[in-house]
Amino acid sequence: MKLHEYQAKELLARFGVPVPKGRVARTPEEAEAICRELGGKAVIKAQAHTGARGKAGGVKVAQTPAEAKQHAASILGMQLVTHQTGPQGLPVSAVLVEELVDIEREIYLSVAIDNTPGMPVIIASAQGGMDIEEVAANHPEAIFQVHVDPACGFQPFQGRSLAFKVGLTGDLLNPATAIIGALVKAFDATDGSIIEINPLVVTKDGKLLAADAKYSIDDNADYRQKDIAGMRDRSQEAQRELEAHDAGIQNYVKLDGTIGCLVNGAGLAMATMDALKFEGGSPANFLDIGTANSTDTVVAALKIIGSDPDVKAVLVNIFGGLARTDVIAQGIVDAKREGFIPQPTVVRLAGTNVEAGMKILDASELDLGRADGFAEAARMAVAAAKRK
Repeated sequence: MKLHEYQAKELLARFGVPVPKGRVARTPEEAEAICRELGGKAVIKAQAHTGARGKAGGVKVAQTPAEAKQHAASILGMQLVTHQTGPQGLPVSAVLVEELVDIEREIYLSVAIDNTPGMPVIIASAQGGMDIEEVAANHPEAIFQVHVDPACGFQPFQGRSLAFKVGLTGDLLNPATAIIGALVKAFDATDGSIIEINPLVVTKDGKLLAADAKYSIDDNADYRQKDIAGMRDRSQEAQRELEAHDAGIQNYVKLDGTIGCLVNGAGLAMATMDALKFEGGSPANFLDIGTANSTDTVVAALKIIGSDPDVKAVLVNIFGGLARTDVIAQGIVDAKREGFIPQPTVVRLAGTNVEAGMKILDASELDLGRADGFAEAARMAVAAAKRK
């Protein structure tokens, strides 16, 4: 779950990360009043789940409260389109009105999960204010990493080491070490998946401030991060992904192909998408239904797939271990009879209770493509999508 910048900064401030003064505004009049409180000058930032907001016209500097009102009026209600959002863009219903900061230097700082060692990693670079991917591609030597072993946790010497490497020495050393430690503490306490401060700025009067912040929380931790889960802005998420989340399906991602996929297991889902590409087709979604031993869950998943106007055919590829294929089969029959998947549908079932599942499909007398093997299923689905 992604947070807006103002929400990210509110959380970081609770853990001791210094942030600029500012507040969120939802009307031009509120923006004007906040700018006046900040001394008459402010930066107005569109709140949307995307980077590159400034390049898209979503960040403007106001030299007067009246100008803040004018900028807020132009930003609020806009559909912010960046290279990260796609052509549809994201709606802007709030702006962050923040004090202007005199910047001397910009640093990159983040904490994320490194899946290879299976632990958090702190990433820092003296080249802040730039896309970290660009820095990594062109100047990999400018990126420094330190892993945080869960067995002993973050150690202050790790923070000092990173601070030295990015040039935060002298009077900035202790504050930088404290900020890095606070970032790791916030990451751990909130079940973060990534926290990124880009840039962490050194001001001309020698202070460190998180001038920008991105913060994402692991969706699997919603049950123990209820306060943070309440910050979710549903307007920033794809409608079908929200429907999947509401139905208890955590692993649905909309893609740009024409074949809707219902699969159990992330590995099998990835392999299914590869098989479709190999046969000349393309997946319309990633959907790992997991151990779905409920027909209601299967029907809900197929309803989401079938309602996608891009879907020309549906492929159900199930290898039941803990999942029962007879339950999956009944869900397919129910969804088809309810009209939730009007598209041509190919089914491949294997594993637990497969004989019972096949009998359910046979007894339904529905027009379903039946495949015995993985490659055959992909071939049939691609052919059905092309006919459609």
